[in-house]
Amino acid sequence: MGDPTIPRRSTKTVLIIDDSQVVREQVAATLRAASYEVVEACNGVEGLARVKDVPGLALAICDINMPELGGIEVLERLTAQGLLSFPFVVLSSEGQPDLVGRARALGAKGWMMKPVLPASLLAVVNKLTGTPATTK
Repeated sequence: MGDPTIPRRSTKTVLIIDDSQVVREQVAATLRAASYEVVEACNGVEGLARVKDVPGLALAICDINMPELGGIEVLERLTAQGLLSFPFVVLSSEGQPDLVGRARALGAKGWMMKPVLPASLLAVVNKLTGTPATTK
């Protein structure tokens, strides 16, 4: 057990929805190193199931182009079902203004381009989850 005099960061859970296992692993490793809990989904269908199965999500990070159900469709369904109670961030290699605008209109709080640097990813996640940045 850790030293009780050292305050621990509260653990927050982030959902990563991306069909690329490499991207999921990279994002998950960065977030876990910063004390986040991580739940992964390999497509939008699985991502929607995780939203329903995992209470208290602090944030979702989602790709746009995926098999079965893409990020825009995930956002549409979350909004329609009243399940978008957490910040939703797009992480994509796509950057067309119409896609960005559509995602924002559906409730997305951010859009990051792949590849994303770990420091940039953490800055966005910390800001949107209200987690103070730590210095090492």
